[in-house]
Amino acid sequence: MAPAVDLVGTGSTVNKFIEALATMKDEVPGAVSSSVASTERLKAIGVRVFDANEVGELAVYIDGADEIDGRGHMVKGGGAALTREKIVAAQSRRFVCIADDSKRVEALGRFPIPVEVIPMATQRLVRQFALQGGTAKVRLKDGQPLVTDNGQHILDVTGLQVRDPLAFESDVNQWPGVVTVGVFAHQKAAVCLLATAGGVQVIEY
Repeated sequence: MAPAVDLVGTGSTVNKFIEALATMKDEVPGAVSSSVASTERLKAIGVRVFDANEVGELAVYIDGADEIDGRGHMVKGGGAALTREKIVAAQSRRFVCIADDSKRVEALGRFPIPVEVIPMATQRLVRQFALQGGTAKVRLKDGQPLVTDNGQHILDVTGLQVRDPLAFESDVNQWPGVVTVGVFAHQKAAVCLLATAGGVQVIEY
């Protein structure tokens, strides 16, 4: 297996990070990417991209978040790569989240919670979230259900306040038809680099 390397996530924050990485690419032996889009960007700047199965434990996972609470629990999946992000987060020793102050919340759920689902289970899962007080809608792209890199669909769930992220993640992940829920509590951030009006705060959890 190849030596442990850094992992790069997916989304607008990570796109900026990849741009900055181009200035020091010769110091990076390689990376594991959590999406096809990030893989293409990394290759474009000359960074070698490994398959996750080719490496052992990863040193650090660097990614953004749609929300992050005071304990480092996050909502991720706005970029539709939540399943691959969670896989590689579990493979990494340390999760470094890069976010701005608008992403900090007291309780998860202000941002729609993404859930990657097997298409045949969609309407059953919509009903199951409704029983919890949530409204789940299929994410669309160009008027059609968005298809993830894994060939599945995404439900975006609103109307929920997640006060116990660990229990919520464990519960929803067991529902038949759910591939991954975008609550990252079992794979939470170890540190957040939070951009504020007064500068960058380093928050460790």
